[in-house]
Amino acid sequence: MSVFLVIPTYNEKDNLPLLVKKVFSVLPEAKMLIVDDASPDGTGVLAENLRQHYPERLFVLHRAGKQGLGSAYVMGFRQALRLGATKVIQMDADFSHPIERLPKMLALAEDYDLVIGSRYVEGGQTPGLKGLRKLISWGGGVYTRAILGLKVRDVTSGFKCFDASVLADIDLDNFKMSGYGFQIELIYKTSLRNYRVVEMPICFKSRRQGESKMGFKIVLEALLNVLVLRRDSFAFRRAYSAQLDY
Repeated sequence: MSVFLVIPTYNEKDNLPLLVKKVFSVLPEAKMLIVDDASPDGTGVLAENLRQHYPERLFVLHRAGKQGLGSAYVMGFRQALRLGATKVIQMDADFSHPIERLPKMLALAEDYDLVIGSRYVEGGQTPGLKGLRKLISWGGGVYTRAILGLKVRDVTSGFKCFDASVLADIDLDNFKMSGYGFQIELIYKTSLRNYRVVEMPICFKSRRQGESKMGFKIVLEALLNVLVLRRDSFAFRRAYSAQLDY
């Protein structure tokens, strides 16, 4: 198994050194791909320095500016596949996702095509999610599941493990959403193709350093584009059913 972690960064200089160290201590055979959007705090430069310490395990992609979370993941996924990944994990750089759960996630990935680190299944926790952000997360999930008919509880989770075959199949060239909603679209496109999906409970914590990237515009984009996904899914379902029948 060739495991790649894809981690987008923007102003994560304070988090990155410890993140890399902890991930590699928990997954000693894994590789990491950092996708940096020209962070003004020097995250990209720091990532290159860290790469000197892990020349065979740490890779860095530099982008010209802040272009959005979705496109950063798409670029990272493509590069991971080119480098021979068989399992691709996506996670944040801010320690909100539990690094200690990575081995369990990979164990589940032996039997499932997509493993989702979930805040909203039994055993999941959100101690660092409060007030308006908690309401948006919970309410957006209810809305999305109702519109799209998803069974997944945590539709906006940014902590996932994909089998490489899924990422090769879901057409990375045609994603409509870029930020908060990109996570929804990833899960929805995977579910439409009947891949095996499981949710693993996690404790989601507030970031340790830096500022949250979530804003009202990102949330609104997600809510509106859920309706677009619903509309477009009808054509996909017809084409996919015809392909299976053939």
